[in-house]
Amino acid sequence: MPRLHGVYSVGRVINPMTARSQFIGGLVMGLSAGLFEESYRDPRFGHVVTQDLATYHVASHADVLDVDAEWLEESDEVFTPMGSRGIGEIGIVGTAAAVANATFHATGVRVRSLPITADLFLG
Repeated sequence: MPRLHGVYSVGRVINPMTARSQFIGGLVMGLSAGLFEESYRDPRFGHVVTQDLATYHVASHADVLDVDAEWLEESDEVFTPMGSRGIGEIGIVGTAAAVANATFHATGVRVRSLPITADLFLG
């Protein structure tokens, strides 16, 4: 993926360095869910066959040429007196949907399942 950029509304950011790292990590995890992550079960017993990272592929920062995250400068005193909110995994939330929309705009084919793989565009 050539570029991945996220903008977030999270209230007051207390530590910009760790917030940016959290957002970027979430973006890459969302990209991974959208394009790579898929587990398989043995139909006979229901056991998960993809049990390690050799068979369960995940994205890394190297899979995105340009990744960046920003946030709106705002304060949200409704939830906390200092105006901040938790940003745990908010970077993941819209990323897979954004990838799905980008593939739709590029191909004209709407894919509604994850991960989005090339074989889903054939029919």
